[in-house]
Amino acid sequence: MKKQLWLIPLFLLSCLTVCQAQSYKSAVGARLGYPLSVSYKTFVNDNSAVEIFAGTRGFSGYRWISVSGAYQIHKPLAAANVDGLNFYYGAGASLYLWSFDFDVDDATTTFGLQGYLGLDYSLKDTPINFTVDWIPTFFVGGFGSGFGAGYGSLGVRYILSGR
Repeated sequence: MKKQLWLIPLFLLSCLTVCQAQSYKSAVGARLGYPLSVSYKTFVNDNSAVEIFAGTRGFSGYRWISVSGAYQIHKPLAAANVDGLNFYYGAGASLYLWSFDFDVDDATTTFGLQGYLGLDYSLKDTPINFTVDWIPTFFVGGFGSGFGAGYGSLGVRYILSGR
């Protein structure tokens, strides 16, 4: 089975070259990553989108819930030669609510200032949108203050309306 794993990236690459993208106005779905979140994204004009998402993450001894909002600027990725493949960048903010099982304050609140860098792709004949992004975050106050570079996700959304 392990010997056939190299076929997965080859299949995905071939699917990207055969499928063409469609533009969309709004979509709802999930961000599978750090944190696991529910997401809603809508375009405010041809190149700019607003995304809001809420999620949770738990570890041994603590759990957090986050609510986030981002403003993203989308640009075509012409160098990839795939119709409708866009890259995006932007900025946002988050509110994190922490709870602990060990000897720290029972709960605390942290704010996060975030940058966004990602790719966005929609299937041509199916109302599904995929994103992958990196979200470097600077945490202010509360538990975990400081810079965190290990945040990001794979997004899978159902397109509610096209442009």
